[in-house]
Amino acid sequence: MAATKGKILYKVYRALSYGLSPFLYLHLRWRVLRGLEHPLRWPERLGRPSHARPPGPLLWFHAVSLGESLATIPIIKQCILRRPDLNILMTTTTYSAFQVVRNCLPTGVIYQFAPLDTAAAIDTFIAHWKPKVIILMESELWPNLILGASQHGITMALLNARMSATSFKHWSIPVFIPLISLMLSKFSLILPLSNLQAIRFQLLQAPPPIISFAGDLKFAVEDIGMSVAEIKKVEDLRAQLAQRQVWMASSIHRGEEEVILEVHKMLLEAHPSLVTIIVPRHPLHGKEIALEMQKEGQNVALRSQGENITSGTNVYVVDTLGELRYLYGITSIAVVGGSFLPGLAGHNISEAAAAGCAVLTGPYIAHFSSMVAKMQQFNPMSVLQVHGKLDLAEALRNLLGDDKVLEAHRLAAKHAQQALACGIIVGTWNSLDSNVLRSAFGVDDIHKCR
Repeated sequence: MAATKGKILYKVYRALSYGLSPFLYLHLRWRVLRGLEHPLRWPERLGRPSHARPPGPLLWFHAVSLGESLATIPIIKQCILRRPDLNILMTTTTYSAFQVVRNCLPTGVIYQFAPLDTAAAIDTFIAHWKPKVIILMESELWPNLILGASQHGITMALLNARMSATSFKHWSIPVFIPLISLMLSKFSLILPLSNLQAIRFQLLQAPPPIISFAGDLKFAVEDIGMSVAEIKKVEDLRAQLAQRQVWMASSIHRGEEEVILEVHKMLLEAHPSLVTIIVPRHPLHGKEIALEMQKEGQNVALRSQGENITSGTNVYVVDTLGELRYLYGITSIAVVGGSFLPGLAGHNISEAAAAGCAVLTGPYIAHFSSMVAKMQQFNPMSVLQVHGKLDLAEALRNLLGDDKVLEAHRLAAKHAQQALACGIIVGTWNSLDSNVLRSAFGVDDIHKCR
């Protein structure tokens, strides 16, 4: 009965996606005009390929944005190493992910933008690429994608699986449970981020045998290769900051810059030579921050303009993409944003920890609460969670005022990240291989590759 209701709901959803397609097309063109979609490759979002399909079996990896995409790359590398017989397709949704990921994918991996979840776009995409397996990252639960793929006999897995409290609440509405239950039943493997996430998926009627654990892939994100010119830019910045105390506020969302700049002013009283580096989530936001500060007569340097840090510069705004992991290497303190305003849900703290920063984050970390908890369980000093600007200012004063305290927090963060990253890639690969790839591509092919 539940399966029948789920199929009926899917038919309704599919029909609605057909009916809304003209409006979604107009919305897509509007996003192109605003620079939110690729100016030439936007038709890929309608399922239209820009690359020929190579012969042979194909494995499709899909992630939404930059963080999930980078977490996928180590698994793609494992697949290339252990299954060289497979063609690999990688898709992402956001333009910002494209700008970084396209340059760090292994040679031979095909990159496309992900299709919208309309019946026409999904059907066109699947008809061209004909994947045998789809690996989805985190929370990509789209009815046309999942149920359309299932109708074509495509095997699916969900890695780093998570569902926000809001999404769980919406899917738990009785009328929607048959649909989400039907969708989850089509997966051969779900690897949730935590026990809480596993419980949420089981409450939404995911079959218990397909749920397993391997750890959070974001702990194991690898360094992105940089060109000689890019390395020089980072090293030049390091030299400019050599005689200054520095802290960084990364992944800042709109509105959070007000918190960061107020804390910056508080800290300048005791540390007049302090430099605050602000790395907004989106480059355009960085330009807006710098413009507002310049209007107030403040000395601010903007990275995209190649502006140097002078003796009078106290704020440096990074309005570029793809440099964050390397910029963490030039600061001893990282405050990870997306966590200081209600409605936000945090960002990946493991990158800062891996670089040896003392790590701080705000109170709103729903998507990364498990990561923070695991690091704090390993060592309470590894992550400082503060509860507002006064709390943040006090924590930063303590770190900036005592080198021994700062070093202890830096080591705690780095050691916790290293310990938690150990074995995640191997564990994820083993689960994927035994539960998905062997059945989809056959054991004989695996043996031929060894």
